[in-house]
Amino acid sequence: MTDHTSDTLGGRGEGKKMKAEIFLPDDYRPAEDEPFMNERQVEYFRRKLIAWRNDLLDESKTTIEGLQDGTRNIPDVADRASEETDRALELRTRDRQRKLVAKIEQALRRIEEGEYGYCEATGEPISLKRLDARPIATLSLEAQEKHERREKVHRDD
Repeated sequence: MTDHTSDTLGGRGEGKKMKAEIFLPDDYRPAEDEPFMNERQVEYFRRKLIAWRNDLLDESKTTIEGLQDGTRNIPDVADRASEETDRALELRTRDRQRKLVAKIEQALRRIEEGEYGYCEATGEPISLKRLDARPIATLSLEAQEKHERREKVHRDD
């Protein structure tokens, strides 16, 4: 297996270090031709995860406020049923987002521990395209497909 350690903040297995402010231009995108999980890539994904988490938390606050304000007495049974269905759907959506926030927090912890961007099954780097599309990914595309095939076989039993 190759050595993933480096002298940057993002080196695998280095653990926590003092962080220096890392400059990232607004148009920065991780590239395959730079060292994997270098300081800039790590910072890019850290910021992306934090922004995503903050957006989800803001939406949750809006939902809570809406649900608190929305407790009104609707005389029409059909209208009341419709509103209850909408509220139930909104709560299910927020529950999924709550689980997503937990996965984002786990990804941020992996960044702090120097483990972010590496497949949990193989230890190999997860492609930058996959991480950019799904920054909470913990498996490479190949390992994810293998996992899903195994899951499907067991589910059909």
